[in-house]
Amino acid sequence: MAPPMTKREQRVLSGITKVLGPVHSFIYRASGGRLGANFSYGAPIVLLTTKGRKSGEPRTTPLIYLQDGERIIVVASKGGFPTNPGWYLNLQAHPDVEIQLGTNITKLRARTASAEEKARYWPRLCEIYPPYQGYQDRTDRPIPVVILEPAR
Repeated sequence: MAPPMTKREQRVLSGITKVLGPVHSFIYRASGGRLGANFSYGAPIVLLTTKGRKSGEPRTTPLIYLQDGERIIVVASKGGFPTNPGWYLNLQAHPDVEIQLGTNITKLRARTASAEEKARYWPRLCEIYPPYQGYQDRTDRPIPVVILEPAR
């Protein structure tokens, strides 16, 4: 089991993601998803846009995803931080989100997977991106799995 993330590691990783996330999103959008569509291990990327819980402004984050029919499944890992990512807190306040896959933009509704759903999706998510299990091992918080699906 990996040791918990130090405060220094958290600061460095936060700084990197604050710079690279918007750059990745810009490149993805500008290329219509031809560039930036995959991450390490070939993991596919979706752009998730949430409404800021405090600002009300749109916030876009590139995330690894798993497609299950009409559903898009994402992981609120934050690299194994002891706290949940901001985008997850945003969608808890405002569950209506938008995703971009390639040039397709779709409005969906977000919800946290139940324990049973997480148990079903987690192995598949770890196949797509093996570091997820290490992230879970290094934090005490249960890493949320989020289901994005058409609003009914």
